[in-house]
Parts: sequence; structure tokens; C-alpha cells
Amino acid sequence: MIDLLTGRCESIVALGAHCDDIAIGAGGTLRAACVAVPGIRVDVLVLSGGHTEREDEERAALAEFCPGAELDVTVLDLPDGRMPTYWEEAKTAVEDIRRRTTPKVVLAPNAADAHQDHRGLAMIVPTAFRDHLILGYEIPKWDGDLGRPNAYHPLDQGQLDEKVGLLLTHYPSQLTHSWYDAEVFRGLARIRGVESASRYAEAFYAPKINLRLART
Repeated sequence: MIDLLTGRCESIVALGAHCDDIAIGAGGTLRAACVAVPGIRVDVLVLSGGHTEREDEERAALAEFCPGAELDVTVLDLPDGRMPTYWEEAKTAVEDIRRRTTPKVVLAPNAADAHQDHRGLAMIVPTAFRDHLILGYEIPKWDGDLGRPNAYHPLDQGQLDEKVGLLLTHYPSQLTHSWYDAEVFRGLARIRGVESASRYAEAFYAPKINLRLART
């Protein structure tokens, strides 16, 4: 495996259709970035869950997933499962966050996700963040839509333990789901670790990357 380094990352945008999407798909990567760069700017937009217990869960969780960060969290109240119907509102929200910041990395759902809310948001992201590194995260679910990612962020044992612990602590409303448990999160991380020649990893879909193999 070849490591392609982004250099110092001082700003991240994290986008999710639902509260907990970002933490499940990219929580380990997000926390590692915040630990590595104290004071990093993290702008978060979540499309649904506003004014409910889910927003409270999300804010508490992200505060720990982003230690020491300059964190700004926006949680909207678009209806769960209806994002394609609210395309205009979702697109406006993504464009608003784009105007506020110029991130080095954008964490978002991937375009092959079977959930209509995730997929709809993923389609909007490159229309607003046209010149940015977009990393499309994956979320295990009933649909069976896990694919072949092309980018990985390795996690060590401690980082994975922290991620899983925070997921189980901060999102009690999700514990009734059969897929929401430590075995699922650890199992997927182990498989992605095998694929990336590491112990554990989070996997992403990077649709477009410029390479500079030699300076001119």
C-alpha cells in the first residue's frame, strides 16, 4: 500500500443525512485528525434530527469525536427518509456551509449508498465542493450495499476502541437496531484493515484526486 499524505489538515467539513452517520462512517478518521491538529476547524451539517433527542445525541457525540476542535454543528429538521423530496432545502444547506469555509477534506456519504437520504446528499456534495478532496464514507446496514472502496484511513486498536465506545455511549436511541452494535463496527473495521494492510481501518470512496508525482 502507498500512503498519499494530505499535509497538515486545518479544516474539515463533515456532512450527514442523519445524526450518527458521520460518527459511524468516519468517526475514527475525524477524531484522529482533531487529535493530530489542535484547534482544527470542523464544520458539520446534518440534514435531519433537529429539535429532537437525536440532535442532543449528535452534539454530545461530536464534542468528543472532535476534541480541541473549533467545532460548528448545524442540525436541520428535514424528514427522515424523504431527502429526495427536499432536494432544494438540502442543496441550499450544503451550499451555505460551502460559502462559510474552504476545507481541505470533505467527509460525506458515498454515491453508491443504497439509502435514499445518504445517496441524495452524496449527489449534492460535488456540486458545491467542486475543488476539494471528498471522501465518501460507508455505513453498514440491512441493504447490503458495501462495495469496493479505494481509500482507507488506518486505525489502531486504541482508536477503534474509542470510536466504538463513543458510538455506543452517545447514541442510545439507536441501540434497538439489530445492526447497531460493537461487533458490526469492529468487524467492518477489521475487514477494511485487511484490505489496507493494517489492523483496522475506515474506508472511503474518493471520486477524484490530482496526483503530482514530480514537481515542475
